Amino acid sequence: MTEMIVVITITLLAVISPGPDFAMVSRNSLMLSRRAGVLTAVGIGLGVVIHVGYTLLGLGLLIRNSLWLFNAIKLAGAAYLVWLGVRMLRARPGAAGQGTAPVALSDLAALRTGFLTNLLNPKTTVFIVSLFMQAVRPQTPFAVQLAYGAYIVAAHVVWFCLVALCFSAGTVRARLLRARHWIDRVFGGLLVGLGALLAAR
Repeated sequence: MTEMIVVITITLLAVISPGPDFAMVSRNSLMLSRRAGVLTAVGIGLGVVIHVGYTLLGLGLLIRNSLWLFNAIKLAGAAYLVWLGVRMLRARPGAAGQGTAPVALSDLAALRTGFLTNLLNPKTTVFIVSLFMQAVRPQTPFAVQLAYGAYIVAAHVVWFCLVALCFSAGTVRARLLRARHWIDRVFGGLLVGLGALLAAR
C-alpha cells in the first residue's frame, strides 16, 4: 500500500510540473484547436508508453548507467525543442496587424508532436526510470508493475487532455488569439530556452 501511494503521489507531482509537454499542449490547444491539443496529449501518452516499456524491460537501467547514451537522448531532445521553438519564433504576423491563422496540423502531425516532445524529454526518462528503480521494490509482481505503468500513462493523458480543454475554451481562446503572433513568440522562446537549458545541464 505504501509503495502504491508513493507511485501515485510522485507521478501526480511530476505530471503537473511545467515543462515541454505542457508548453506544446497548451500552445496547440490555444493556437490550433481543441482536437489538436487533445491529440498532442494522446501523443504524449504514447511517448510515456515507450518510457515505461523500456524501463520494465530493464533497458532503463542501461540508460541510467550509460552516460553517453543518456547525453545522446538529452541532446536530441534539446535539438528538437529548439527546432520547434525557432519555427514558432519565425511565424509571421498577418497584414494590418491581424494574426494569420496558424498552419493546421493533421491528426497524425499532432500525435507525432506530442509523441516526440515526450519521447525526447530526458526529464520523463529520469522520472520513470528513477521511480521504478527506487520506489518500486524488486519483488513487486510484474503485473503490479504493469498496472503502475498504465497508471503513469493514464495520468499523463488525463492531465494534458484537461490542459487542452482549458486552453481551447471559447472565451479564453477568443481573447488570447488576438495576440496569436506574440503568443507564438512566447511559446517559441520558452521552448528554445528549455532546449538550451537541457543541453547545458
